[in-house]
Amino acid sequence: MVTLARALQSQGFGTRKGCVLRVRRGEVAVNGAVCDDPDAEFDPAGLTFTLDGIAWPYRPRAYLALHKPAGYECSHKPRHHPGVFSLLPSPLVARGVQCIGRLDQDTTGLLLFSDDGPFQHRMISPKRHVAKIYRASCAAPVTDGQLAALRSGVQLHDVPEPLAALMCERVDARTLRLALAEGKYHQVKRMVAAAGNHVAALHREAVGAYRLPDDLEPGQWRWLAPEELARLEQAWPSDPS
Repeated sequence: MVTLARALQSQGFGTRKGCVLRVRRGEVAVNGAVCDDPDAEFDPAGLTFTLDGIAWPYRPRAYLALHKPAGYECSHKPRHHPGVFSLLPSPLVARGVQCIGRLDQDTTGLLLFSDDGPFQHRMISPKRHVAKIYRASCAAPVTDGQLAALRSGVQLHDVPEPLAALMCERVDARTLRLALAEGKYHQVKRMVAAAGNHVAALHREAVGAYRLPDDLEPGQWRWLAPEELARLEQAWPSDPS
């Protein structure tokens, strides 16, 4: 059981004192009924409270998917563009969700967030072999030699060992699809450049076996269901189709 004030605080709705005041002012409904007792206890399972006309399910940990648009930085303190956290409701930011990996400001596609530290680590650790799958539009036609180089490994100047894609295929004359297990700085762009081409546009379409939903528009986010989390953690080889 959890008191209403503590439940609200844990979900990012302010300090304990602030949450107590909101409850006492009658601003909070629990499962559809207004509750003005901050010490009222509820079972967290299935708990939903409504503030400012928005229903919020109680979640011990937050797991989110966002369709990142171009022109956003993956930072709490962006320097040149808006931050992706501005696309999330303030309670989620206040409870401490973090980007799981980063996408460049001009890269679009699937971006994950969570306040679960061990989950974040599992998602980004190369040892877990969780694939990040990208679609890259290239400035010049993609050659067989470039595909072969990306599959066998290319040398980046600040990385001691050659880096190889888990998978790399040509989608059309100037587009390739590739999967990586790690997420080094500008890795896709640098690998394609090392193979002799240039990335003009980059989109992350999947992580593990979870594909960016077709109905999630740029700038929109959604909660991830348990079965979707399981798909995220599927190690390569995985089929996100």
